[in-house]
Amino acid sequence: MPCFSCGARQTDPIRGASPWTRGVCDETQVLICPDCRRTHEVELDTCSSCGSVALICRLGEVECRSCGSVRLARADGRPAVACAPGLADEVEAALARVLRRVP
Repeated sequence: MPCFSCGARQTDPIRGASPWTRGVCDETQVLICPDCRRTHEVELDTCSSCGSVALICRLGEVECRSCGSVRLARADGRPAVACAPGLADEVEAALARVLRRVP
């Protein structure tokens, strides 16, 4: 999944916790890269109970990781960002390599 703000792709961390931030924006789970986290003010959804931005969205629910409050996601939730350009082609090429398919 690319960065919500700039489209950069996440790389595997060497060890320990990832420097990327996870959040919810317009009912959609998003990732924010360390650079955007430092330089841009990203508008994330907040918990209606405690105001925290530590939310996760899964299976039609939004859960606050701070207070544990759970609510249903809006039915009209839609992806906040489109896939990064060329991502589908890169995934197709990677699958072809792994599955040893001839393009």
